[in-house]
Amino acid sequence: MKLAERMNNLGTESAFEVLAKAKALEAQGREIIHLEIGEPDFDTPSHIIDAACEALKNGATHYTPAAGIPELRQAIADDLTAKRGYTVDPAQVVVTPGAKPIMFYILIALAEPGREVIYPNPGFPIYESMIRFMGAKPVPLPLREERDFRFDVDELRELITDRTALIILNSPQNPTGGILEREDLAAIAEICVERNIPVLSDEVYEHILYDGEFHSITAFDGMSPSERTIILHGFSKTYAMTGWRLGYGVMPTWLAEHVTRLMVNSNSCTSASTQFAGVAALTGSQ
Repeated sequence: MKLAERMNNLGTESAFEVLAKAKALEAQGREIIHLEIGEPDFDTPSHIIDAACEALKNGATHYTPAAGIPELRQAIADDLTAKRGYTVDPAQVVVTPGAKPIMFYILIALAEPGREVIYPNPGFPIYESMIRFMGAKPVPLPLREERDFRFDVDELRELITDRTALIILNSPQNPTGGILEREDLAAIAEICVERNIPVLSDEVYEHILYDGEFHSITAFDGMSPSERTIILHGFSKTYAMTGWRLGYGVMPTWLAEHVTRLMVNSNSCTSASTQFAGVAALTGSQ
């Protein structure tokens, strides 16, 4: 067999490699403190588990619509509408097995040879890996320690070219914990509207916040999920559901249709019982 050349562009997430080694040591009887993988140190709340079990008993063992069950897409739309101050239509929501597929699909849809994607550095390693895999040029945006790991908006402006296809934002940020302030996001929004550049806003750590306040770029004119922003979100961190593999993207309806076709071609759909667990997570006790 001859491996396709593009496989040489695919990176990895080293946390999972270290986790495998740590688990192997645990199997030998060693006591391991896990600092490699990013997940809460408690189990999924019982009412979420119960909802999944009940769904299985009631027949949630079949295929679902590729974009997700209507109940979960509605719950996600309602949750964002209530929190963010703008209306989200369930047609803008695509549910995926974990949040990573949204990252994959958006880069498949928007990045290609000849285009550039700006991403935070240091940052989640899959950003750069997938940009390279798509044949686009990764453009790192340095996060400065002296700025509490926020980037300089002027530096971002200098990195933008006519080939910029997408800007990736992550706040609260993995792995530094840095947070973009409201004034940062206002300036970024102004640039994106002026240059008509879409943003992938990775908001998975929205609720893992100990100081400061979470702000989303979607709050600014021209940057709602109906316009230029794709929200990347999931249940793993907030609800300790890492092993369930449940995430979602919220985006303009026309783009959601393309992302749904990518779901059909890759995963078919997300596990039915897991999606009912997601409904319980969003609508139950917080």
